[in-house]
Amino acid sequence: MNASVLTADSTPKTARAPRTGAFAALELLKPITWFAPMWAFGCGLVSSGRPLLHSLPLIVAGVALCGPLVTGTSQAANDWFDRHVDAINEPGRPIPSGRMPGRTGLYLALLWTVFSAIVAATLGAWIFCAAMLGLALAWAYSAPPLRLKLNGWLGNAACGLCYEGLPWFTGAAIMAGALPSPRIIAVALLYSIGAHGIMTLNDFKSIEGDREMGVFSLPVMLGADRAAMLSCAVMALPQAFVVALLLRWGFLGHATAVTVLLLLQGALMPKLLLDPRGKAPWYNATGTSLYVIGMLITAFALRVTP
Repeated sequence: MNASVLTADSTPKTARAPRTGAFAALELLKPITWFAPMWAFGCGLVSSGRPLLHSLPLIVAGVALCGPLVTGTSQAANDWFDRHVDAINEPGRPIPSGRMPGRTGLYLALLWTVFSAIVAATLGAWIFCAAMLGLALAWAYSAPPLRLKLNGWLGNAACGLCYEGLPWFTGAAIMAGALPSPRIIAVALLYSIGAHGIMTLNDFKSIEGDREMGVFSLPVMLGADRAAMLSCAVMALPQAFVVALLLRWGFLGHATAVTVLLLLQGALMPKLLLDPRGKAPWYNATGTSLYVIGMLITAFALRVTP
């Protein structure tokens, strides 16, 4: 029998059944969060300067590793250790809703950790090292005793490295079959630092809840206005360093393009600073989009560097 609900005009409509089983597992792994590391992985591929069409199996495995596997692991672990908080704030999530009963969520996080490590081991030593660091940070972010997420400085740094730097490194290392060049590593680290500011933007939506639950995000610690200014500065300064490096390496056109994107971000920042809590999602969509386009432009410059 179909479950029904009545609208205001008493017309029965079929209600959507709650997603269970594989659908609940997919929801736990949060596919929407996979895009950022997969984009950074793509930048790593481009920056390597190697032909991509001859390495499609490696590329597919790398995309799976950075997105569904390592990032998926981090999401599953986070949901498990946040299940009591989610029971209050997001009771429809798979674990607090009971759609993943018992310790199923924890077992999935552990299984995904092992699977991620196995896939990484088949791709080479440097990829394995990067994946293990990412997995360690994923668990440290959510699990006691560290729970880095409770501190905005540490938690955002871990997320920035896992979402930008490590995937970029992984993409370049897969294509090179070796340790990427110092230039690639330097740029990947700079964009990881900038991502710390992006992570701060995500914290404005939950200031009251974080304060109540003892999560010391930067908006909680510094206040919304100061945290917004810090977020803008932390996003902008690494990009300025990237521009300086591109100029030093002789890539005037690429440096100019990244500079234009940075100036556009600067033009948008006053609107964020006037209303940080209201405009953080808007700037996350606009300013961050300009940021990641600059990543790709930089990657195209690096592809021809020694």
